[in-house]
Amino acid sequence: MYITASSSATSSILRAASSRSSSLCSFRSLLSPSVASHSSLLTRRSFGTISPAFRSLPRWSHCFHSKPSPFSLTSQIRAVSPVLDRLQRTFSSMASEHPYKGIFTTLPKPGGGEFGKFYSLPALNDPRIDKLPYSIRILLESAIRNCDNFQVTKEDVEKIIDWEKTSPKQVEIPFKPARVLLQDFTGVPAVVDLACMRDAMNKLGSDSNKINPLVPVDLVIDHSVQVDVARSENAVQANMELEFQRNKERFAFLKWGSTAFQNMLVVPPGSGIVHQVNLEYLGRVVFNTKGLLYPDSVVGTDSHTTMIDGLGVAGWGVGGIEAEATMLGQPMSMVLPGVVGFKLSGKMRNGVTATDLVLTVTQMLRKHGVVGKFVEFYGDGMSGLSLADRATIANMSPEYGATMGFFPVDHVTLQYLKLTGRSDETVAMIEAYLRANNMFVDYNEPQIDRVYSSYLELNLDNVEPCISGPKRPHDRVTLKDMKADWHSCLDSKVGFKGFAIPKEAQEKVANFSFNGQPAELKHGSVVIAAITSCTNTSNPSVMLGAGLVAKKASDLGLQVKPWIKTSLAPGSGVVTKYLLKSGLQEYLNQQGFHIVGYGCTTCIGNSGEINESVGAAITENDIVAAAVLSGNRNFEGRVHPLTRANYLASPPLVVAYALAGTVNIDFETEPIGTGKNGKDVFLRDIWPTTEEIAEVVQSSVLPDMFRATYESITKGNPMWNKLSVPEDSLYSWDPNSTYIHEPPYFKDMTMDPPGPHNVKDAYCLLNFGDSITTDHISPAGNIQKDSPAAKFLLERGVDRKDFNSYGSRRGNDEIMARGTFANIRIVNKLMNGEVGPKTVHIPSGEKLSVFDAAMKYKSAGEDTIILAGAEYGSGSSRDWAAKGPMLQGVKAVIAKSFERIHRSNLVGMGIIPLCFKSGEDADTLGLTGHERYTIHLPTDISEIRPGQDVTVTTDNGKSFTCTVRFDTEVELAYFNHGGILPYVIRNLSKQ
Repeated sequence: MYITASSSATSSILRAASSRSSSLCSFRSLLSPSVASHSSLLTRRSFGTISPAFRSLPRWSHCFHSKPSPFSLTSQIRAVSPVLDRLQRTFSSMASEHPYKGIFTTLPKPGGGEFGKFYSLPALNDPRIDKLPYSIRILLESAIRNCDNFQVTKEDVEKIIDWEKTSPKQVEIPFKPARVLLQDFTGVPAVVDLACMRDAMNKLGSDSNKINPLVPVDLVIDHSVQVDVARSENAVQANMELEFQRNKERFAFLKWGSTAFQNMLVVPPGSGIVHQVNLEYLGRVVFNTKGLLYPDSVVGTDSHTTMIDGLGVAGWGVGGIEAEATMLGQPMSMVLPGVVGFKLSGKMRNGVTATDLVLTVTQMLRKHGVVGKFVEFYGDGMSGLSLADRATIANMSPEYGATMGFFPVDHVTLQYLKLTGRSDETVAMIEAYLRANNMFVDYNEPQIDRVYSSYLELNLDNVEPCISGPKRPHDRVTLKDMKADWHSCLDSKVGFKGFAIPKEAQEKVANFSFNGQPAELKHGSVVIAAITSCTNTSNPSVMLGAGLVAKKASDLGLQVKPWIKTSLAPGSGVVTKYLLKSGLQEYLNQQGFHIVGYGCTTCIGNSGEINESVGAAITENDIVAAAVLSGNRNFEGRVHPLTRANYLASPPLVVAYALAGTVNIDFETEPIGTGKNGKDVFLRDIWPTTEEIAEVVQSSVLPDMFRATYESITKGNPMWNKLSVPEDSLYSWDPNSTYIHEPPYFKDMTMDPPGPHNVKDAYCLLNFGDSITTDHISPAGNIQKDSPAAKFLLERGVDRKDFNSYGSRRGNDEIMARGTFANIRIVNKLMNGEVGPKTVHIPSGEKLSVFDAAMKYKSAGEDTIILAGAEYGSGSSRDWAAKGPMLQGVKAVIAKSFERIHRSNLVGMGIIPLCFKSGEDADTLGLTGHERYTIHLPTDISEIRPGQDVTVTTDNGKSFTCTVRFDTEVELAYFNHGGILPYVIRNLSKQ
């Protein structure tokens, strides 16, 4: 979908205009089956038996339509002139050749011939480009390459070149990512939406085959495995069998999608974690599409898509609905971001891990304030950071609030590409292109000072061992302060750093019997210890470091208590290979850290059940039990319903805390346990040196491991390959399915946009404080037995043992609407201190589940709104956190501030995001949530402007001003159509 010098863009417009003058622009040249049949590369991509031809394709083979279109859906709303005037201006401004044909040049190979052609930034001879951050240069190259003076204009290019002056002005630019990345929790609803959009196109009398991805889409199934079986040599196979039993219908649906939709690759279950697979295999760094070279870039429906930034690939998380629009050819509309320059100097001390570094960086950036910005790392300290360390820092961009945490490509990147099995020729092409286009950093050469919006610096020598918790990723605690911090948390009132345990109850001991053995729990006892999550399992130094801790502990006679649920979930099969080669997996097994599966587990709430006797001891004695995990999220209620304290730690520290059995310990002064010789064993006795770890990494992590792993995943696995799916391009919805259900988004949809909706005399459904996360709004974990979703499943004959998780049932809107605001730890001010998923139905005063109250309002024809504090919607990029409230009838959310992706998702679903004015919130304005609210927003979309102020009034005479958080003209168009997907359908159906 990229413009080359031979583009026939003007003739496409002329054909569109002559055949259908009422159309704003034509997608037929991109979307019709006739064009697809002419593209030799356009094949359906999947693993397994459905499309065996894929296995013969070269690595990174992705399919592009051979002829680009100058049109996109975004371009249709970037101007407001009448259609004929608009077309006339387009004709006059566009030539038959690319506007930047003068910088389209050849990249020669050193030994003769050429790698391909590219748009050369140095050829612009503009000194402003030399000072641009590398991350902004990627946006610039994309704008130049896709410039047609229609969907991307020369004015857009100039905005980016002049970034230093334009970024503070919050200017809007279009961006066209090279590809889209999905995982199954977000991928299933995305494919459901695409299937439903095809049906809607049919009902509107249009061609359903217009709904097809135009850019490569990679979907990795990694979010469905649960730790049902742990501490067993057979755990991987047992958990995978249970995973397929629970998710057979979902998996078959995704396999159908890989055949029904063009340009979609599905990586089967058991292959690894999406971000590690992206890093080790899917990431291209530089695309070479039929001789056209350009930087890799990606948007993903998982917030930790940012991990790929560590490889020098621009990538970040978006909502699934945004990703769907990107798949269908619509450029993203984004505000040109500021860039924080983060200088790294020095070298990390002996024994300090990448996890310690990322938790330190996260805390610094949260304090600095980087929401909506790029962070770009540079400095002398970069040379000492491995690619895996960089990826760890990039991974946690959502936790420090940035859109990206970007590491430009340098020699370390090239070494990693070779290590992970990329061919020498490919690496040579990547280096040659990036050097030629001034996108490569060579620290052996003098550096030109780049301009940044603001600056931070960290001396790596100052990083200390630490963990984060007990309820938020950025609440960092150094190890030396951990014991004091824990006691402070017990003392403090309930909050992010408090549990309000009375002094007299803090030493309470809960005695119980575990498999016939006497056992005990105290406040702070560890009941879950999990080496998990993409953040750390892609990093050989911390994974092998955990193995060395286990070995040293085993040699000294230490043993993890049997009632602690221990698990190891590698991000790819490569980890298993190097743990086995090093001989360290044996010692991890001795401590209970058997491999349980390849995918996201404890970090997303797929921790499985803990032993009944342990659970009973916790609940009967009101114990504040702890989980320690090597993850990136530790929000309360996410990891496990019974672990109120959840700490993020490096894999070696996960093993250490499991051995100690408690977080209530000072590792400096207190022993972890008693060795076989009767002597105390301290953390320092089992902690490996940096040199020990480096030696094992050097001897155990080999390129052949990566090649073998990724050659094998392309063959699928027996359970996946046995799934049979229909070949129809339209999906046959099963009304009895509790996994896949046709959503009601397009019910009764007509070709006319509904326009802005009024919010008059709305009731407050929920009144929240700060830091309400997407886990609070739309939990991914277990379905509680007394919840509305559980009642729904029981009524349809689903046994409790087969409930599965909310995340696995995201393809069913009826369950997800019931699961919205179903987190058992949610705090709603309307409930006067009572914690849980309930609210007050204001007219009647009844205390009801949130879903039941919402349905009562909806059936009475009453609108609802939500009041919230700061950081509303932080956490995972979860579509259902916007879809669920929309289905519950929520019309607006009024908050102090929004997380970037969630605000965008609300807009995409037609919900109005409003921000209180600075210094104001519901409490300062005296709002209790018992009022009725009217939002005085114009009913004519042309009278609404991005970021304008509106007045909100209540039925008891209060009035206050809010800022409407429609940030771009594009978002206003979505709102006018009732959301992004109806907008897409209406525009495509006109063609």
